[in-house]
Amino acid sequence: MASKTLNFMLCSFCCPFLHARASWANKVELANRFTRAVAVGSPREFIFTLQEDQQIAEACNRLIKNAIICWNYLYLETRLRAADPETRAEMMKTIKAHSPQSWAHINMLGEYDFSDKKLADCFDILPLKTSP
Repeated sequence: MASKTLNFMLCSFCCPFLHARASWANKVELANRFTRAVAVGSPREFIFTLQEDQQIAEACNRLIKNAIICWNYLYLETRLRAADPETRAEMMKTIKAHSPQSWAHINMLGEYDFSDKKLADCFDILPLKTSP
């Protein structure tokens, strides 16, 4: 009987810590899945033999991941601004419970056109100023 009481006490004391640890582990796993989704081929294999090429490939992957996260934040901000106060409160609850590392809406194997015509801004972000 004492063993059951001790187990119950330990579980009730440790459960908040275990829940926090599980939540942290889920975030790490999500980040790992995001990295695998962005990487072309197998991210565990080195396809570049030179260290400089490996660093360039890693920097490109990081840039793509950051661009996706930035896009997600811009999209969510636009939706929040357009929502009525009641809907905005519901959206904020949902946003707080999820990660901006979402990529299901991105076609990772698509062909992208970055011509000036296609780069017309839909968020009213001013272009970078160029020096004369």
